[in-house]
Amino acid sequence: MLYELVNFSDQISALNVFRYITFRTGGAIFTALLFVLMFGPAIIDLLRLKQGKGQPIRTDGPQSHLLKRGTPTMGGLMILAGVTVSTLLWAQLSNGYIWVVLGVALSYGAIGFYDDFLKVTKRTTAGFSGRIRFLLEILVAAIAGFALMMLSPKGLSTDLTFPFFKDFVVNLGPFFVLMAVLVIAGAGNAVNLTDGLDGLAIVPVMIAAATFGVIAYLSGNAKFAGYLQIHHVPGTGELSVICGALIGAGLGFLWFNAPPAMIFMGDTGSLALGGTLGAIAVAIKHEIVLAVVGGLFVLETLSVIIQVLSFRWTGKRVFKMAPLHHHYEQKGWKESTVVIRFWIISVILALVGLSTLKLR
Repeated sequence: MLYELVNFSDQISALNVFRYITFRTGGAIFTALLFVLMFGPAIIDLLRLKQGKGQPIRTDGPQSHLLKRGTPTMGGLMILAGVTVSTLLWAQLSNGYIWVVLGVALSYGAIGFYDDFLKVTKRTTAGFSGRIRFLLEILVAAIAGFALMMLSPKGLSTDLTFPFFKDFVVNLGPFFVLMAVLVIAGAGNAVNLTDGLDGLAIVPVMIAAATFGVIAYLSGNAKFAGYLQIHHVPGTGELSVICGALIGAGLGFLWFNAPPAMIFMGDTGSLALGGTLGAIAVAIKHEIVLAVVGGLFVLETLSVIIQVLSFRWTGKRVFKMAPLHHHYEQKGWKESTVVIRFWIISVILALVGLSTLKLR
């Protein structure tokens, strides 16, 4: 919005700063942060009033989690509100990538919200039908994948790229949409599985958002993309603004989600945040890099898959409990220890992801 307001005035050089993606990304960070900090307490009070007993706690999970009864959920609402307001204020609204990624965030947030709503009203940890939920996720991701394919440059629109090998691409043709579904829906559910401890999911999401904010900015700039030998995708630099909004809203949410949490993000937040990261990765042609930068989410997901398959085939469990963070809790690690060590892993993986930029 602010970008559009200064479009008419090339003569006023002082306002030209609003044209810079870096400046607007910084503005998005602080706007989202202030929004969540200002309105967060009121949102928490409202959710606590409406939900009564708060998010249902699994009885088969770690016993220490039973102490968290009464904590309200749906904290993702404050994150999404902060991201949306900040993006609409600072982003170039004529950019199609902005609307596709924001659409995924809000759509996945709506799916997660309905799931959370059923949990708190029916007092169950089950939510609504997993099959219906997954079909809705696939539908949203397919629409987003098709839209991103249409927005991408013709010579790159259906290609899957690989880190370090700029000249090696695989043209997926119509299967590009299927790949986009796997990335977007997969990322959404991976973050959802990771969100099990106070502060555990939000910090890795912010780390991934910061990493992809840098990559999006570089990919959207022809000179930087050429120098770093990554694919130039015109217009994707604007996605840095959304990444900045994610960081700011995430910081604000962490203020209230830090142990002991005053609120949980719920599926409303985790599904939306993961889907957003997935959509950004597809837009900037760094889908494989997302698996590296979001390696913690991948590990959490794999732990669940391995646990299920192992028990089904052998009757034995590989982990004491899945997802992976519960395994370490059961081994005697304190919750804060698990969270901070997983944060460290996320930082390391983000640095590895950035190393895929072919610096010379």
